[in-house]
Amino acid sequence: MFERPRVRADGLVLIKLRLLRRESKYGSGFYKTVSEDLKHIFPETHSFSQTNIRYMCRFYELYPNASLINEQIVPQVGAKTNDPDAENRPQVGDDSEIVFCIPWGHNKVIIDKCRGNRDKALFYVHKTLENGWSRAMMLNFLDTGLYERQGKATTNFVLTLPEENSDLAQEITKDPYNFDFLTLTEKYNEKEMKDALMDNAEQFFLELGRGFSYIGREVRIMVGKKEKFMDMLFFNYITRCFVVLEIKAGDFESPNTGQLGTYVVAVNHQMKKEWMNPTIGLLICKDKDEIEAQYALESSSQPLGISSYELSNLIPDNYKGSMPTIEEIEAELAD
Repeated sequence: MFERPRVRADGLVLIKLRLLRRESKYGSGFYKTVSEDLKHIFPETHSFSQTNIRYMCRFYELYPNASLINEQIVPQVGAKTNDPDAENRPQVGDDSEIVFCIPWGHNKVIIDKCRGNRDKALFYVHKTLENGWSRAMMLNFLDTGLYERQGKATTNFVLTLPEENSDLAQEITKDPYNFDFLTLTEKYNEKEMKDALMDNAEQFFLELGRGFSYIGREVRIMVGKKEKFMDMLFFNYITRCFVVLEIKAGDFESPNTGQLGTYVVAVNHQMKKEWMNPTIGLLICKDKDEIEAQYALESSSQPLGISSYELSNLIPDNYKGSMPTIEEIEAELAD
């Protein structure tokens, strides 16, 4: 995951810093003075630039309960320690201490992007620890608004799943899904979109979220004597269940839930093992009327979710024919 971070502080310096900031008028001279003082007190430490001091102040405003009065080393999650006083210290599960378990560079990005929203900041701290995000990866999810989208799909999970499973199932959803990594023409169809998602499988699976294992596309299943093909089938190890994913290039229509519900029941009968939780279905469409979606879900006895997707990288149709193919580009470069 990450290298173990060291958190150093001098209680008197921190108290002086807080008092000075309270009494000052926050002019540019304040940070310069504090920076020079700290460099004098800690001549071997190279972390007290004026910019870094500003970040430190914003850090303590964002996490006011973070206690750093005593010099300490905060271990990584799950790390073993021989320190006899370790169990008396705040645990990393405590939100006021978990912020020290990610690199300072990550914290600076979160401070810039979350603008004083502590809940949002802690969301990204937890996600970074859970997924081992690099700074660039974390920045990508910050820019796509993961905090605002996570767990926001319109679903009937509370009505159709046991209480202990419904929250987990809701958490793996998003609304909207961000497919800006795709490049399609303005008049794209369903097949073109599904092909593009598979061509960009890595980004697609990252957008789906944690825990998804890909099983297949156009997965064949028999419903009575009829042969049916599910758009995509996944297994999610967090919810321990199959996830049937249907993609619609157009807007949501009520009959979509009937088709998806049929696939969910078929998977439960033919593929689900005893140790698995009930299969859930996710429908991702271009747009949806919330009332129509809610009514459609209430009429279904199967656990289903409906989300929309965002897609902005569209190429005008009149450019499609004029754009060179990969083969043409390679041939030109070879010449």
